[in-house]
Amino acid sequence: MPSDGSRRGTGDGQGAGFGGLLRRHRREAGLSQEALAERAGLSVDAIAALERGRRRAPRAQTLRLLADALRLGEPERSLLSAEARKEAGAARLPMRQPPVPANELIGRTTELTATTRVLGQHLTRLLTLTGPGGVGKTRLTLALAADVADNFRDGVCWVPLASVTDPAAVAPLVATSIGMHLLESTRLLEEIAEQIGRSTMLLVFDNCSHLVASVGQVCSTLLESCPNLSILASSRELLRLPGESVYVVPALALPHDEDRVASSEAVRLFVDRATARGYDPTGELDQVARVVRRLEGMPLAIELAAARTNVMTIEELADELETSFTILAGGPRTASPRQQSMYGAIEWSHALLSEAEREVFARLSVFAGGWTLGAAAAVMPGGATRVEALDLIGRLADKSLIRVVRREGVARYYMLAVIREFAADRLRATGQTEEAAARHARYFVGLAEDSQSHLRGPEQGEWLDRLDRELANLRAAMAWALRTSSVDEALRLAGGLWLFCYLRGHYAEGGQWLERALQLGDSVPPERIAELAPVCAQANLGAGTLAFLQCEYDAATERLQTALRQYKELGDKAGTALVLQRLGGVARERGDYAAAEDLHCESFDLYESVGDRSGMAWAQNHLGFVAWLRGDLEVGARRCRRARDSFRAVGDGEGLAWSLISLGAIAQYGGELVEAEDLLQESLALSQRLGYREGVAWSLNQLGIVERRRGLTDRAVHLLDESLAEHRDLGDRWRSASVLEELAAVAQQRERSEYAAFLLGAADGVREVIRAPVPEIEKAGCAATRAAVEASLERRAFRAAWSAGRAAPLAAVADGYPPREPAGDPGSAPAERSRDWF
Repeated sequence: MPSDGSRRGTGDGQGAGFGGLLRRHRREAGLSQEALAERAGLSVDAIAALERGRRRAPRAQTLRLLADALRLGEPERSLLSAEARKEAGAARLPMRQPPVPANELIGRTTELTATTRVLGQHLTRLLTLTGPGGVGKTRLTLALAADVADNFRDGVCWVPLASVTDPAAVAPLVATSIGMHLLESTRLLEEIAEQIGRSTMLLVFDNCSHLVASVGQVCSTLLESCPNLSILASSRELLRLPGESVYVVPALALPHDEDRVASSEAVRLFVDRATARGYDPTGELDQVARVVRRLEGMPLAIELAAARTNVMTIEELADELETSFTILAGGPRTASPRQQSMYGAIEWSHALLSEAEREVFARLSVFAGGWTLGAAAAVMPGGATRVEALDLIGRLADKSLIRVVRREGVARYYMLAVIREFAADRLRATGQTEEAAARHARYFVGLAEDSQSHLRGPEQGEWLDRLDRELANLRAAMAWALRTSSVDEALRLAGGLWLFCYLRGHYAEGGQWLERALQLGDSVPPERIAELAPVCAQANLGAGTLAFLQCEYDAATERLQTALRQYKELGDKAGTALVLQRLGGVARERGDYAAAEDLHCESFDLYESVGDRSGMAWAQNHLGFVAWLRGDLEVGARRCRRARDSFRAVGDGEGLAWSLISLGAIAQYGGELVEAEDLLQESLALSQRLGYREGVAWSLNQLGIVERRRGLTDRAVHLLDESLAEHRDLGDRWRSASVLEELAAVAQQRERSEYAAFLLGAADGVREVIRAPVPEIEKAGCAATRAAVEASLERRAFRAAWSAGRAAPLAAVADGYPPREPAGDPGSAPAERSRDWF
């Protein structure tokens, strides 16, 4: 039978490992677990776990505290440390490695370069890759972890959180991922920190969005305790920890240059995934580009769309996506539900929102093309303040449900189209769509009305750009007003925007808005007519102006005469003066210069009576315009110089551009070509800067004439062709006819007589339709061109070309019709633009 000493040695330490050895030393010292814990400054649970083997491989600091408390000599200390190291080697499980991706990473060169530098060079110890669901965070995280692995000598550990639902399970998952035996402990985080110690390793948390608080607590503790640890996290929501660096994962690059569609990352991903499904779409890249643009480069959406090529053509797919994203489903069976459809990906984020965040998220879907902070506050329930709106928008941005773009000192917010569709569904489900749309419309009605006082003057360019940024929202507001027959909103919005529509070239669209709004106004009850009189007058003025600009002279006159009567009844002299100015424009283009001059003089007198310097400058400018069109260059120059000086003084960019155009034309017709070019180049630059399309078109027209008169016909064709395209797109047929006649003059100079006859016929056909003669100043040149053409062609050839031009639609003529077949090569491809005829 063994002696007592043998039993004690075997049972209390001999062959029982570190735990047995510790227990033997404690008993020899006559200490209980509680007493040892108190003396060593450790917990009783820690002592018990070490002795029973529930916890192995204590840190060096713990070993030192135990040895000091047990008063061990050097041999016993060394033996205890050796036993601990032996058990550490045996106890450690392998770390969980990042999974190997199933397919190639497409693109992401820029993203990998940026994040590898930050993480690989240890510029941060905590990097969070964030972005909306489906943008490819996990895939980029895997690629990044692989790229930087060599920078972490103790390895990369992968902690997958997608399937974890209990926040309390995060720390245990980290423990098992780094290779610890999972033990019951009240200080698991501290034990994980002890295990990592001073190891140089990378801990990767994937899919943290639903557990950000718990993950944040774990990361904070480990970063404080483990000096050589780095952490990489992928999450739709930021962890919001001190020292956190954030990289917002962008969508894939879209095709912008039509000649380089195949090199676009988004197109390459679609082609790769469609090809993997058995269909090669490389012959339909134009349709693929449609698809990926509609999906805004979102990788998950592109992959789900590509999966549909097994049953749909690319064109069918593109058409379907124009109306709905519901077909974006059917992901891999092994994927999580949120990766099997775009709906599931967004629903995952939506489920994590608070009730207040969900309501705001849904309401923001009423915006089209983005919104500002003030606009967001306007659609929120209960009249939210800007601070409240900012807080809620900030929360949604942190959760990657909206994007923030900072430009020119203003933050603007956007939803991806697929997210907006989901949010709109949620808004409909709550029955608040109409109420939110009404708030949205009222806000933009106010914006349109506020803009009117700024669209003439030094802030003109800034306000034009602001309205341009809101054009999609303005269209949505107008559509709501017309659909719901909201007379006030329709008239105020359309009337408030007519000047913007003129300056930025939306003649047809603005005219349609005004006509439909005025039709609604016709049905208002008699008791409201007086109340609506000011907005009706403004709407008639706008409708008449835009009809005039499209050369619908009869319709323009009818609307303007109505506006004139309404403004006079209101006693509004400034409004009356502006209508007279527009009526003068109609008379001018119809060739009635005397009537035009009378109207502009009357307009000047009214503006002078109310002390409106800007209005007086405009009247002077129009009088100068009439003068040079009828051939009185000296009077025209004198009046336009006065107007130019006044426009400079009041900061009216549009007016200044027009006075420069008139002065440039006067110099050109007076033979001062250098002066003309200087003036017209200045007007062109100013018009381009303002986005003032009519000014651009006129400047190009007159510059083309300057170059023709210099004999530089190549340059003249280029300028005139651009001018024709602008005028055609605007709907200005009066000026289009003049440009066609100039192009005919260039064609004749280059001995293209048949084409010159065709262009003259086209111009004559346009003038016949709009019933507007050739301007007096242009008659001599036009007659000379026709005489030269007739002299160089047989009568039959001239009549055939002339008749073909008269019969051709203006749009076709501007696009280079009829197709040219060069002599001796009848099979050659037709010209794409009219300049190819010269």
